[in-house]
Amino acid sequence: MVSAVSDVDGEDIGTVVDFRGRPFDKSSTGGWLAAGLILGSELAERICVVGISMNLVTYLVGDLHIPTAKSATIVTNFMGSLNLLALLAGFLADAKLGRYLTVAIFSTITAVGATLLTVATSIPSMRPPACDEVRRQHHECIQATGSQLALLYAALYVIALGGGGIKSNVSGFGSDQFDVRDPKERKAMFFFFNRFYFCISLGSLFAVTVLVYIQDNVGRAWGYGISAGAMAIAVLVLFGGTPVYRLRTPQGSPLTVIWRVFYLASRKRKLPYPAHPSLLNEYHTAKVSHTERLRCLDKAAIVDANDNGQLENGAYNSWVVSTVTQVEEVKMVLKLIPIWSTCILFWTVYSQMTTLSVEQATFTNRHIGSFVFPSGSVSVFLTLTILIFTSLNEKVIVPIARRFTHTTQGITSLQRIGIGLVFAIMAMVASAIVEKQRRIIAVRDQIQISVFWLVPQYFLVGAGEGFAYVGQLEFFIREAPERMKSMSTGLFLTTVAMGFYVSSLLVSLVDKITHKGWIRSNLNKAKLDYFFWMLAVLGVLNFLVFLVFAMKHQYKVEKHYDKTMEGDNENELKDWKNNGSVIEEFEKKEAVEGVF
Repeated sequence: MVSAVSDVDGEDIGTVVDFRGRPFDKSSTGGWLAAGLILGSELAERICVVGISMNLVTYLVGDLHIPTAKSATIVTNFMGSLNLLALLAGFLADAKLGRYLTVAIFSTITAVGATLLTVATSIPSMRPPACDEVRRQHHECIQATGSQLALLYAALYVIALGGGGIKSNVSGFGSDQFDVRDPKERKAMFFFFNRFYFCISLGSLFAVTVLVYIQDNVGRAWGYGISAGAMAIAVLVLFGGTPVYRLRTPQGSPLTVIWRVFYLASRKRKLPYPAHPSLLNEYHTAKVSHTERLRCLDKAAIVDANDNGQLENGAYNSWVVSTVTQVEEVKMVLKLIPIWSTCILFWTVYSQMTTLSVEQATFTNRHIGSFVFPSGSVSVFLTLTILIFTSLNEKVIVPIARRFTHTTQGITSLQRIGIGLVFAIMAMVASAIVEKQRRIIAVRDQIQISVFWLVPQYFLVGAGEGFAYVGQLEFFIREAPERMKSMSTGLFLTTVAMGFYVSSLLVSLVDKITHKGWIRSNLNKAKLDYFFWMLAVLGVLNFLVFLVFAMKHQYKVEKHYDKTMEGDNENELKDWKNNGSVIEEFEKKEAVEGVF
């Protein structure tokens, strides 16, 4: 017999066993030993992915002689795929493999990809002939051929597959090592998420400082080799800790429920609506109240004459007719789409910090005495700003906001997102202004401005992420159906993926429409500031659309208060809200996967 575990709301969330499939023993499994071994996988993944993404564009432009626009597209497609594949890996873990097996498999895949990348950058035949500055300025450098890029592309997308699998499951696997029924272990789990975030930050800082420096000054193969070695060690450590892990059995993916509702609604689209919603399947026992919006989906819950022979233990087969609860949960997911769509552009702006802004840095004065500041390391200001504003949000901004709003939350999730979008607009304005001045001074005075002129744009994007990241994660988790909260993180990550893909699309379109006039390998002859201004204008339009959607959105929890607390004692309502905020915070921390 295995041990069933319930979350803080008392809902069964699966069984937990040891690696032999037996009931777990608290004295020999789980806890900080198991969680610490799992954190090693996340630390190695951050070192690997950030060390590649933050400095890849300089390798593509400088060593492979690929045009800046195409190089930026390669990087953003890589990062977009990594975040999109996280959704696939999350589905596999929930539906079949479980978190342990998924993390183990995809960590191994990441190590293989990093090894391939090391090989691709160490073999001389995988690079075109070296090109001096004179030939570079006259566009006479020989670009890498398709065969030379084949191994590089294969390595990048193997890493994207592996990194996505780790990203979507490692924090959940770590939280599985603590029993939420035990107050002591539940408290320890909150510290786990703090340390999880610390590992993310530590890995990112190491990557953008030490690894980037090694890549630029010692050799790419050395830098990527360290990443491959870190992943290989993490895999060995992960497998070595197998006897001490607590393993949660897979419970099935919410994506299956969503697909099933759409399938049944399509199959039954010609059926007439029932005279009253109470005739829908399991209307009276539904955990979510029936609504009139998106009535076309209600057809999935219509019981017709052909369904009567499909009863199993008093209930209909789920592939024959859906329940009202399942239909309403899908409706709730669809209600998130408008806000989801307006969050994409923030990550489009964010992606510039890993591509075009890094290329900007190569055209600045990066000397600090005898030390040359690596262009890829300028993103360290982004990481530091994120850490600063994340701390300020919880320690300063939210407490002050609580005094003015008289609410536990202080700043709502949509307000956080809105503030992040404003910071993104400001960042693109700052980028455009700095780039124009950089180009004027470089052409007119033949000198380079200091790399630290780029700090404001990194600071503004980092500040924006401090608000937008938390706001988006909180929004998708709070507003998602109760049984689909694990999927909400995947939905959040798709906004990140789409942001990178939109960046690739915009760069490609601009490059084609302007006949390579705005984005060129020699930024002194380009009009990169025009591209940044375009993003700023798009940001303003996107923000206006966001305001419309945000004003029309009704928070799920607020509607719940109205239905259940009307006429209740004010102090009881306040206590209920405070208790709810604790549960929501627990759920928010449990779903943290991050984009770091």
